[in-house]
Amino acid sequence: MRRIVSTALVGALAVTTAACGGRQDSAASDTGGDVTCEVEQATRIGIATGNATGVYFALGNAYAEQINAAGGNVQATAAETGASVQNIQQLVAGTYDVAFSLADTAANAINGTGSFTEKQPIAALARIHTNYTQVIVRKASGIKDVAGMKGKRVSTGSPKSGTEVIANRILTAAGLKPETDVQAQKLDLTKTVDGMKDGTIDALFWSGGLPTPGITDLLTTAKDQVEFLDITPLLPEMQKINEVYQEGSIPAAAYGTAADVKTIVVPNFLLVREDLDPNVACVLTKTLFDRKAQLEQANAAAKEINVQTARQTAPVPVQRGATKALDDLGAPQ
Repeated sequence: MRRIVSTALVGALAVTTAACGGRQDSAASDTGGDVTCEVEQATRIGIATGNATGVYFALGNAYAEQINAAGGNVQATAAETGASVQNIQQLVAGTYDVAFSLADTAANAINGTGSFTEKQPIAALARIHTNYTQVIVRKASGIKDVAGMKGKRVSTGSPKSGTEVIANRILTAAGLKPETDVQAQKLDLTKTVDGMKDGTIDALFWSGGLPTPGITDLLTTAKDQVEFLDITPLLPEMQKINEVYQEGSIPAAAYGTAADVKTIVVPNFLLVREDLDPNVACVLTKTLFDRKAQLEQANAAAKEINVQTARQTAPVPVQRGATKALDDLGAPQ
């Protein structure tokens, strides 16, 4: 824990320095030419992750550690953030160089829709793990489906997060107005879990990999007081918004539940600016796959990282440096 917190702190400091224009060794822009996958100068990158008790944060810190352990000229730090929407905004602004994001949020960014008023200049290193929409209610709340959340205290996730985007879409699909029909609590996962435990929150939405540490904590300490909701009846309405939404299930083994829980899933992408130095992008992509075993030790969600699906990032294009890396790795077109 001490090591992770230190990494996050360093990441935060790196971000602060970047915002002040002080990162003289930050990643360069694409100047054209062939991609060699060799970075000649010392280059420091910042990685935008997510909530401290989520999978993005666990994998992002592990990824930074593995980039550093590779011993090349690229060094990385990871920082806690509000996740997808904020990550993309700050990626484009130059605060970070790499960002975790949900596929639906990334698609909005490319198309200039949803939370984005214009098209964002982003590209993907790869498709990574799957996010599972985890909707949990306190049994005492009497909530049996999403429509039953009307008038209840519902955590829709951190502001400008992918969780908030999905939560609002699911509430809308259930016939509710997120702004007025629920008492929306826009909280990060740590505060959400605390609220579920002490009874100040009736229900939560969370979009994350499996297992998410914060959800594990909640189900371990308040197991008899909470339960998952099956939200798949709302999938047809969700697919009208974006076909990326699919049916999936949270295996019983993930959290020790009595049975699998059906839910809605969406992929995650690892993003960069489209004009990032392609040699840096190539190194980052190769490290992601070369060090996959070490990432799996940080969180089991990394087991889903696969060269066979790495290019499945449409409508977000694969960055040209990542394309070189995936070609070398034998990833299918």
